[in-house]
Amino acid sequence: MYSHFDSMLSLCRERNWPLWKAVCAEETELTGQDEEAIFQRMGRRYEIMAAAAAKALEAPLMGHTGRPTLISGAAKAQRDYAARGETLCGPMLNRMMARALSCSEANASMGRVCAMPTAGACGIVPAVLLTLEEERGLPRRTVLEALVIASGVGAVITQNATVSGAEGGCQAECGAAAAMAAAAAVYLMGGTPEQSLTAMSHALINMMGLVCDPIAGLVQIPCAQRNASQAVNAMLSADLALAGMDCPIPPDEVLEAMYRVGKSLPTTLRETALGGIAGTRAGQAIARQIHQDS
Repeated sequence: MYSHFDSMLSLCRERNWPLWKAVCAEETELTGQDEEAIFQRMGRRYEIMAAAAAKALEAPLMGHTGRPTLISGAAKAQRDYAARGETLCGPMLNRMMARALSCSEANASMGRVCAMPTAGACGIVPAVLLTLEEERGLPRRTVLEALVIASGVGAVITQNATVSGAEGGCQAECGAAAAMAAAAAVYLMGGTPEQSLTAMSHALINMMGLVCDPIAGLVQIPCAQRNASQAVNAMLSADLALAGMDCPIPPDEVLEAMYRVGKSLPTTLRETALGGIAGTRAGQAIARQIHQDS
């Protein structure tokens, strides 16, 4: 039914559908599952996301060896900071960041997460959707419709570009997740399909060229911080679109640009832990210590 964003949008216009309806129709055609089955599956995944987003808020999570990870305690510290009410970004964004960090901690501790679209970017979509559900008092069905939209956006990105940090840098992982969350957030705020894809474009543009440089090759630093920052990117990109800021570059062309940029990144900046902050003296020292202790 569609393979690009322009054909997805054309389908919505022709049939007067919200984006989630077009995504469900595509999924039904591909898998044979009806709408009810699709939403049941999405509901189960959302529960996994919610559990991961809460798992590290009360206490730091340890690694599989029983020792702290590089990010143990980050989610609780951010949650506690938000609770004090004296933040620069406000309590809502700080609670959202805490949820994103909790998902990253769950992943680092070998806990259960829902890759959205990858384990390294697993906190962005959950943090945005859970926070908007809480803040706006949204019905669960509506939130699941937004999750379907995020999934559909991710599927198009995967089909036409990449969500692999090893192939396209962090712009392809956390950037894709931010794009997915931005499109979903617009829907939850009553925006149009056009505004959802505009927000997706803003989010990708804001991340264009970001490298993948995990210290010691672990999905912890700077992955966790980028989960938090790209949840915020998703929200601000949604607000830009809802405020009427158009993107002069069509969504499919933005995606093409992201893919070309990712392909042009040197291998040292694509998840090899050889460049960026992983290649700093401090980053290399941390890596040596981790490998020595393992």
